[in-house]
Amino acid sequence: MSADFISRVIGTVLFALVGARLGSDVPASITGIPSDVTAVILALVGMLVGLILTPWLTVRPWRFIRQTINEMPIEVLFMSIFGLLVGAGVALLVAYPLSLLEPPLGNLLPPAFSILAGYLGLTIFSVRSREIWNFLNERTGGKAGRFLGASGADRQILMDTSVLIDGRIVDIAKTGFLGGTLIVPRFVINELHQVADSSDPLRRNRGRHGLAKLNELQRDATVPFKITEDDAPDIAEVDDKLVALAVQMNAIVLTNDYPLNRIAEAQGVQVLNVNALANAVRSIFLPGDTLPIRIIQEGREADQGIGYLEDGTMVVVEGGKAYMDRTINVSVTKFINKDTGRMFFAVPEKR
Repeated sequence: MSADFISRVIGTVLFALVGARLGSDVPASITGIPSDVTAVILALVGMLVGLILTPWLTVRPWRFIRQTINEMPIEVLFMSIFGLLVGAGVALLVAYPLSLLEPPLGNLLPPAFSILAGYLGLTIFSVRSREIWNFLNERTGGKAGRFLGASGADRQILMDTSVLIDGRIVDIAKTGFLGGTLIVPRFVINELHQVADSSDPLRRNRGRHGLAKLNELQRDATVPFKITEDDAPDIAEVDDKLVALAVQMNAIVLTNDYPLNRIAEAQGVQVLNVNALANAVRSIFLPGDTLPIRIIQEGREADQGIGYLEDGTMVVVEGGKAYMDRTINVSVTKFINKDTGRMFFAVPEKR
């Protein structure tokens, strides 16, 4: 059972009891109907109110708070808590002098100032968290970043939605080859949430897979990662926002979306393409090399057979149709590199 369903059941019962209690306390002389009837009517009204409102008063606010904290960059969270403590400390210093004022000011001003100081401290430190964090890093020689497991690398890598949905970036980042801080803008996360909430099951599963990979990156202390609130508010399209933000931050775009790749390169933005990386590390065989391959389907041309290497690379075997559903040794004659991948051509090895 979901948390929403449980909260609705509990809220229905509680609001029904409250409604019945209020109805029984209303004198019959006011309503003109017996108290028992009033109690039943208000109990039914309470059941309806509890059924509709309880999730909005309990589960959903808590879910929103948890999601916000989970997606908040660690430096923003740390600075927000620190700002709240600073505001509370200032409020404590001022509360005693204010309490000496004549009532009602002496009673009202200390708690009011405490709330105001805490709010201002939290807001100021969270809004200026990046500048404060950089200042502390400079003053402490980077110790502040190491305290939270962050990296002081200057290389910033902006991730788009497609690369999170693809998911391979998590394993790539763990190898340490990227050499920089992975950054996910808030508008990319919002797009991921829209995909995860789609009515189409395929899109919904892709979006949820992307969010799972995002959380995995956040939890891995060995991967320099953060979420940025920076945006390009005058631009509507997410891809265009990402490129504009990359220009603004002098950052690199990480994607496996070919159109985004072209747009970014056209604007002078460096691009890391996961598909290009995958193609680069695939098995390489030179003409004359031999390898075993299983022929699993016919090719486009007569007598051709098709097989695949373990990494998915296609091997076209001339004269391979006669060896359908068999594993044979073939000799590579040539290979072709394309943006979409690598393809080998071979012939059956002569015995």
